[in-house]
Amino acid sequence: MELKNILSGIEGLKVKGSLDVEVSDIKSNSGEIKKGDMFIAIEGFDVDGHNYIDQAVTNGAKIIMAQADKLTKEMVKNLPEDVTFILAPNTRHAISICACNFYKNPSKKLKLIGVTGTKGKTTITFMIKSLLEKQGLKVGLIGTICTYIGNKNLGDNDRTTPEALELQKILAQMVEEKCDVAIMEVSSQSLKLGRVDGCEFNIGIFSNFSKDHISQKEHSSMEEYFESKVKLFKMCKYAFINSDDIYANKLPNLVPECEFQTYGIDNPAGLLAKDITVTNSYVDFKVKLGDKNQRVKTGIPGRFSVYNSLAAICVATKFGCSTENIQEALLNIRVPGRSELVDNKKELTIMIDYAHSPESLESILSTVKEYTQGKVICIFGCGGDRDCGKRPIMGEISGKLADYTIITSDNPRTEDPEKIIKQIEKGIKQTKGQYECIVDRKEAIEKGVKMLHKRDILVIAGKGHELVQEIKGKYYPFNERIIINKALEE
Repeated sequence: MELKNILSGIEGLKVKGSLDVEVSDIKSNSGEIKKGDMFIAIEGFDVDGHNYIDQAVTNGAKIIMAQADKLTKEMVKNLPEDVTFILAPNTRHAISICACNFYKNPSKKLKLIGVTGTKGKTTITFMIKSLLEKQGLKVGLIGTICTYIGNKNLGDNDRTTPEALELQKILAQMVEEKCDVAIMEVSSQSLKLGRVDGCEFNIGIFSNFSKDHISQKEHSSMEEYFESKVKLFKMCKYAFINSDDIYANKLPNLVPECEFQTYGIDNPAGLLAKDITVTNSYVDFKVKLGDKNQRVKTGIPGRFSVYNSLAAICVATKFGCSTENIQEALLNIRVPGRSELVDNKKELTIMIDYAHSPESLESILSTVKEYTQGKVICIFGCGGDRDCGKRPIMGEISGKLADYTIITSDNPRTEDPEKIIKQIEKGIKQTKGQYECIVDRKEAIEKGVKMLHKRDILVIAGKGHELVQEIKGKYYPFNERIIINKALEE
């Protein structure tokens, strides 16, 4: 594709050299550059691409794009005459628009649905996929767990929303493979960093908003965190929001150009759930589908599962899904690592859940406490190099709600796991809750399994779908399901 077409729609560019250049590919990693490629320098948290411009040119880059406020005389002086040099006000935004153009704007050829919120994104996207497929549509999904095109799993993802170049390439593949709809988890970080800039969303969903992702490498404050999420709805035609969430209710005034509809349980809403029943294996509720009130049963336990179901039903209704298909799809839904009950020969109740924030841990423990006849045993830790303020809060929550807590490691990354555990311990000491600390997560799970009786429930929180443990920059295989079943055998 010609460079002038790739740059279409980007304002404030300054160019030295020809725009009538054919571009083979676009890269932001200088090590991946091949002859005829375009290199876009991105300033990352740990690595600044502007320091690798010379390497990109050596590897064959014929177009270099840099950010204006990073410009140095050496950048221009050392460039060969046949290399086109471009200055952009913001290369993160520019790379997203370039990616859209290079892959021929695939989001405009799909019905694109974006789901954002602190909790529920993954479950909602899986629910929508199941509902629309039941109606006969071919659906692509991009999210925290993995990427799907129809029934084909393209593999696990290392982040909720991919970088712009990868994202547009995936959407283009969905177009090529004739998907009708693409559903995407849109993280606040991806919105803040402009990864989805240039995407044309048909529908947006705001599930809820609570404290999370406040750290040096994420968001500086709750205000900035929320402002990042608002950006999605400036790209949407329609949106469905949770009427029971204070922050969600701010959106119609903040983004008047988007058409909002509501769903909820406690406050008036366009789609309201009533007569709710919660058990240890499902939720059951009444909701208006078409002209009639219908009972809907969802195969994931917990009150939060009602909210997620309502969000998915809103989208399904927009696509004209039948009542029968909605009921059947939600009954059979299963989402890896989200209130996932682990099948075992002992028929003990063991749940794996991704809860890794104070709100999500409180939600899952409050939910299981309502229907568990025996003890609630909770195993959890907090990730390293992330918001340390939530650690004592989560300790206090588990101390108050669980009958017994085992504090352990959860992706300590570069931090000392014992230090993380001590910070969690400060919170649990404020309660009367019984607990112990076991640094090794495998040993913690084995201990939790040994404690379990028939009427009890063991909640292993934090990792959910993840199959690795990150320690000191290395990833070690860690499948909690295998560990659980081996512990039961022993």
